[in-house]
Amino acid sequence: MTPAARIQAAIECLDEILAGQPAEQCLTRWARGHRFAGSKDRAEIRDHVYSALRQRSSLAWIGGAMTGRGLMIGMLRQSGIDPQTVFSGEGYAPAPLSAQECKPPPPIEDAPWSVQHDVPTWMEKDVRADLAPRAEAICDAFRQRAQVFLRVATARGSVDDAINALGAAGITASRHEQVETSLVVTDGARRIKQSMPYLTGLVELQDVSGNAAVRALKNKYKPLRILDLCAGGGGKSLALADAFPSAKIVASDANFSRMRDLPDRARRARVDIEIRASDALNSETDRFDLVLCDVPCSGSGTWRRQPDAKWRFSSDELQRLTDLQADILRRARDFVSPGGTLAYMTCSFLTRENDTQITGFRTENPDWRFAMSRRFDTIKGGDIFFLATLTR
Repeated sequence: MTPAARIQAAIECLDEILAGQPAEQCLTRWARGHRFAGSKDRAEIRDHVYSALRQRSSLAWIGGAMTGRGLMIGMLRQSGIDPQTVFSGEGYAPAPLSAQECKPPPPIEDAPWSVQHDVPTWMEKDVRADLAPRAEAICDAFRQRAQVFLRVATARGSVDDAINALGAAGITASRHEQVETSLVVTDGARRIKQSMPYLTGLVELQDVSGNAAVRALKNKYKPLRILDLCAGGGGKSLALADAFPSAKIVASDANFSRMRDLPDRARRARVDIEIRASDALNSETDRFDLVLCDVPCSGSGTWRRQPDAKWRFSSDELQRLTDLQADILRRARDFVSPGGTLAYMTCSFLTRENDTQITGFRTENPDWRFAMSRRFDTIKGGDIFFLATLTR
């Protein structure tokens, strides 16, 4: 495919996404319907789409329209490329620009703050308050492509072993300067899932901030029994098993099918994790020294990785999630042993999902002592992640 044909394909996908289709589904469907497109074509189209979504509001301003064409026109202009050199209508290139599309846009400095920094308008007040005094810098960082991080499973090998094995698979990775078991991938990221270090469990894809939160628990607590109450795919369960090799780890989730791959992943990582259905937990008999709740949340801290979710998120969804988070905390409370610890995590920077939840829990449960809280947004290159712990 020519570069212009890739732009046209991105336009088609973006129009579907703007109409409400999830980005991943749209890109997968496009690839299946265009078998002639090679891997480099698909990767380039994907990059166009995700780059446009990360900067959806500002690119629409620069491009003159909230459409696939408008976003691609805006991206070209932002890159210093005259869109008319791409929108030629020749072959599979996008149709030539209309007279309206040729008009220069108003300066981006004249746009509202939410447009300049690519924040949903309804969230601007919360974003500016909750990220102060670094709101602009952090939001602008969300407009860039996320780095790829790996967590080394130390039961399988050392950090150096992982770096060497990845290198042999054509993947360049280096130690993260702040989190000892995290690696930064600088080349060959698309080879990871087919590489032997990944397939044999030596490394797992995990953002550095999430890994740092688990390491923070390791540095403060020595639990013998741990419950991962919202295990999902099991990333935190695996990290907990690595951080606490002597502990008994139980993983559970309200949707049991989410954990279907966890047994195989645990075997590859050479760790023991018991998988238990949510309704099989008994608060009368099942007590744990550490109960982890990595709760469903807005994912605002992962906007670089899931930019389409940012634009689809709504105030009603935020209210539903905060209600659910409070309910999960109430349920988790009953599984904590006397003197044990309840750890609450989100990949969100919103105060309503973080500090407000902890304050509400302590109001309902005055016999619980606040131990610590930390928002991981200063770790180089990582997502934003929140951790708070309470002691019974």
